[in-house]
Amino acid sequence: MTTVEPKSPEPTPSTVLIVDDNPTNVGVLLDYLSNAGYRVLVAQNGESALERVAFARPDIILLDVLMPGIDGFETCRRLKANPDSQDIPIIFMTALAETVDKVKGFSIGAVDYVTKPIQHEEVLARLTAHVTIKNLQQQLQAKNENLQAEISERKRAQAEQAHLIAELDAFAHTVAHDLKNPLTSIMVNAEVLLDDWPSAEDKAKATQAIDRGTQRMETIITELLTLARVRKTEVKLQPVNMTTIAQNVCQRLELSIKEAQAEIIHPDTWPTALGHAPWLEEVWANLLENALKYGGHPPRIECGATPEANNQIRFWIKDNGTGLSAEAQAKLFQPFTQLKTSSTEGYGLGLSIVQRIIEKLGGQVGVESAGVPGQGCVFSFVLPAG
Repeated sequence: MTTVEPKSPEPTPSTVLIVDDNPTNVGVLLDYLSNAGYRVLVAQNGESALERVAFARPDIILLDVLMPGIDGFETCRRLKANPDSQDIPIIFMTALAETVDKVKGFSIGAVDYVTKPIQHEEVLARLTAHVTIKNLQQQLQAKNENLQAEISERKRAQAEQAHLIAELDAFAHTVAHDLKNPLTSIMVNAEVLLDDWPSAEDKAKATQAIDRGTQRMETIITELLTLARVRKTEVKLQPVNMTTIAQNVCQRLELSIKEAQAEIIHPDTWPTALGHAPWLEEVWANLLENALKYGGHPPRIECGATPEANNQIRFWIKDNGTGLSAEAQAKLFQPFTQLKTSSTEGYGLGLSIVQRIIEKLGGQVGVESAGVPGQGCVFSFVLPAG
């Protein structure tokens, strides 16, 4: 079977506007340029030329200088003053042979001129040259714009790649250090269990240590997977019932709350915000876990919501711990950062998860602390109201 190659589209003919009040000149040029492949428009004076240009943008204009009404010079000034027509090449047709007239035409924006009586071959040659120049300029401009877009995209990709590399380095640091500690504990206590004569008390301690280590490792791995999942997943914002979410989180952390003998104070009902319920449950769980860890003894934790400007809601959780310095607050939401204190391991991955989720939902996270023991910290996040 014979394959028929598709034909290339025919090039669009260039459009020339002839502006001349002499019907003879117009008729001769119209026939000649039409036969040469141009699409020809005609205007008999400057006013009609301005109207034609506004509705049918030509590629080039042949403009007579001496016309009734506004002359060719004034018509040219108005065309060049209009952003929609200022880049259309204009060639003057003139019987004026004085150099001053030619210089005047160039000074107001003309690209060329031909003298009367018109030589058709010369007109065609000059038209073709300037249309070609204009087309090349447009192609160059398009290529420059594409190049600038490509440069911007490459810079964005490089910045994102640098961010990902930094995050991978931090990830490796977390895996190497945070997982190493519980793994070392598991290995040491496993050796205790393998001893020939461990006491019942040693067995119980070793078993508890192994259990704590495995739980810690499971928590770290779950947190890392949550961070990766949030980065890759796109969700649609929907009204969420924050009351139900708060209840679910309290049930989820019920054992930790009882062990810490914590007092949790929160409103009976919450305002509705726009978000993604499963992610927001993770946000509240991480914030509450941090408040339980770093609150006072016992922890007293207050939760609430405050309306903000621009139809936003600020949700917050306040603890009664030792608080944070301004320097520590500045580092708090960096991915995989842990702030070392005298008695705790630091905030770790939890706040990285909080920040990534809230920013993915179009909100912001924040922390306030005077660094005064007992006054603790206020962690917050802002979301659009539902």
